[in-house]
Amino acid sequence: MKELSEEAKNLLAQFQNYQQQLQTLLIQKENLRLQDLEVDRALEELKATKEKTAYKITGPVMTCKPVAELKKELEEQKENLSVRLKSLEKAEARTTEKLKELQEKLKKVMGGERGRA
Repeated sequence: MKELSEEAKNLLAQFQNYQQQLQTLLIQKENLRLQDLEVDRALEELKATKEKTAYKITGPVMTCKPVAELKKELEEQKENLSVRLKSLEKAEARTTEKLKELQEKLKKVMGGERGRA
């Protein structure tokens, strides 16, 4: 079997790099979704409570805060998570598109090399 050309090696390395980037993006996206789910659950609990105050864990400390303030903080956190998630989705789409382009280039280069071998 003939060794790959420099162009094929470079394309293959780029392809593998983009695959790793996509995997990282998917992991980050899943983590953000889990955080978003936790925020939703916390908001539901705060909306259901009749208490005026609730506890929040901040690092190693538990503090007592008004429920309204905690709701506001969680809603802001949810908004931030949403923005970050949209950003990751755009990056995922760009990376997926680049992978498709590289795959097509690889097919052409590999097909051409097989013809010469």
